[in-house]
Order: sequence, then structure tokens, then C-alpha cells
Amino acid sequence: MKISILTATYNRGENLNKLYTSLLVNNNSNVDIEWLVMDDGSTDKTRYIITNFIKQNIIDIKYYYQENQGKMAAINNLVEYATGDLIVDCDSDDYFTVGAFDTILKYADKLTNEIYALAFLRYDENGNNMGNKFPENLHRSDMFSLYFRENVTGEKVLVFNSNIRKKYMHKLEADEKFVTEARMYHQMDLEYDIICINEPIIIGGYQDDGYTKNISKIFKENPLGYYEYFKEILEMDLSGVTLKKRLYIYKHYILFSILAERESAIRNVTGVINKIIVAIMWIPGAIKTRIMFKSSKDKNKI
Repeated sequence: MKISILTATYNRGENLNKLYTSLLVNNNSNVDIEWLVMDDGSTDKTRYIITNFIKQNIIDIKYYYQENQGKMAAINNLVEYATGDLIVDCDSDDYFTVGAFDTILKYADKLTNEIYALAFLRYDENGNNMGNKFPENLHRSDMFSLYFRENVTGEKVLVFNSNIRKKYMHKLEADEKFVTEARMYHQMDLEYDIICINEPIIIGGYQDDGYTKNISKIFKENPLGYYEYFKEILEMDLSGVTLKKRLYIYKHYILFSILAERESAIRNVTGVINKIIVAIMWIPGAIKTRIMFKSSKDKNKI
């Protein structure tokens, strides 16, 4: 069994040692590993740091460089190079738990031709679960159902069946550099399921310049992909989706319609009920969006 670890990094050279060390600690597992690193146009010492790791010749590391295109393009490119039976993304500021690969191996036989990934928990550095647990161990579901029907929250770690993962890419719109991973997951949900494991395999936090802490900026710079994502959700079967989650979908569809300047956004909504609700919510949603992003813009000037 071989696992390909994919890491997209941009000016995070100082963070990579912790991830590298976690790979060394797990190198005595019964799993072969390869670490594929895409340097997304870094101007720090990332190349030098990774080169030194490679020279140690302890684990299989492959370093690639691209002009800055963003995390999703970097991961798309790395997937092409992956040779493992399994694929897992690990951000440059995250690292693996002790025994992570043996934990993965324990459940690897669940990855049949009908299962695109094993979903594991993600903990922070204080040992807290970054979200809640799955309904039960070995729970079979899909990512959309977990978050929109089953009240699962927080970030999870997906270990992909490589044969299935290689069929899909993150869809980026125009010249945008980011889109939520969920857009790709929901495409995979249409054909396959996941198996949920209530055990952590990755530990991580949020950097000051990371995506999570700068979400308003990310939204404003990448509205087209998010607009398409929520438009696609409104085309799905929403039976069983809670009212709270439905309102979340409508609000965010309006938010990104405004940011993406989609003049026919209401007309583009699928389903009569969806169309009516979006129309009712449109004016207050548009006002709130403009106030929120004007406030965000003003703060950036200070």
C-alpha cells in the first residue's frame, strides 16, 4: 500500500519542518509514502528547505515549482504526479499524528470501487476536534449529506481512493485562484460515497495569512467559483436538508451573485420554490452584502 501526500505551499518554508518531521516519525509504518510538494511561486527559502529534506534521502520527496496560481491549481497539478494507491492533501502548516498511516491502513480495505474516500477527524494543536464527530464509526454517507443533512461540522481529512480521485479536478473560474474543495466533493458525491472514521490523522491550525482567517478577502477575490458552487447546490435534490442549511444556501447564493455581478441570478435558480425564496431574500441580502464588504474594505484602508 502506498500513500501520496500532496502539499501546496506558498512562502511557508518555516512551517514545513513540522510536517516533514511527522512523516519521519511515521516512516516505520507498514505503508510506503511519497511526499509531493508544489511550490506555488514562493519567494522565501522553500526550495532550499525542501532540497535539504531530499538530500537526507530518508523518505521519497518530489519537489515541483510553478508560477503563483493558487492552492487549487497546485493540487490539480500534483494529482497528475501521484503514484500512490491513496491520496491525501496536507497543508504546509499541518502535520500527521503519530501512527496516522497505520490508522489509514487499518481501514484501507473499505475503499472499494464505490467509495471515493475515507473521512477522518482533524484536531488542533491543543488536542481539540476541529468540529464534531461523525454519527458513528464506519458511517457511510457523502460529503453533501454529512454537512447539509446530518449536522456534521468542522474540517475533516479525506484520504482518497487514487483511481477515483484522479478523475476529478478542482474547477476554477476565469483567472480565480481559489474555490472551496466542496465543489469537487459534491461532484464525486454524485457517483460515489465516503466512509467516516472517528479518529484523527492530521493536526493543524490557522496561519494569520491563511485562507480561513482571510475568508472575506478570499470571497471577494474568487466570487465566480463560489457562485457556481451554490448554483450547483440549488440544482441538487435538497430533500432532507434542514431549514437552517437551506437558508445558508440561499444567503450565500445571493452573496456570491452580488460579488460576481450576476444580473440574471434569480432567473438562473433551479426550481420554483428556490426561485421564489431567493427573490424574497434578494433585496435584504444584497443590502447586507454591500454593507458587509464596504465595511471590510474600509478596515483594509486603516
